[in-house]
Amino acid sequence: MNSNKKIILFDGVCNLCNSSVQFAIKRDENDVFRYAAIQSETGERLLTERNIDTNKIDSIILIEPNIAYYTKSTAALEIGKDLKGLRTISSILLWLPESFRNIVYDFIAANRYKWYGKKEACMVPTKELKNKFL
Repeated sequence: MNSNKKIILFDGVCNLCNSSVQFAIKRDENDVFRYAAIQSETGERLLTERNIDTNKIDSIILIEPNIAYYTKSTAALEIGKDLKGLRTISSILLWLPESFRNIVYDFIAANRYKWYGKKEACMVPTKELKNKFL
């Protein structure tokens, strides 16, 4: 695993999460990120290594190897800071109190399957994108 890449762990069966990953891939001009579904073997290993319980944290997770990991709105905004077109707004929104940002995040997360649907299995990346997934 390339240790200088940030890792985005996402819900592989969530349509909103899969769309968000596709959005990030298109705007990741500097090839900053790698991706893994939380349900994958790699995702489960990364969660276990960091003692993250997904029953308690229903969230996208951004891992900066050897630095830190972020969850919920902070993860989403930290990701946005590295994406074309979102750098400024993400940096500004990070100034808002995390508790306020997470109220909005938790509301969307709690309703994501109802609003956007759910897949039976995790997304399988195309040949062109396979190297971006762990």
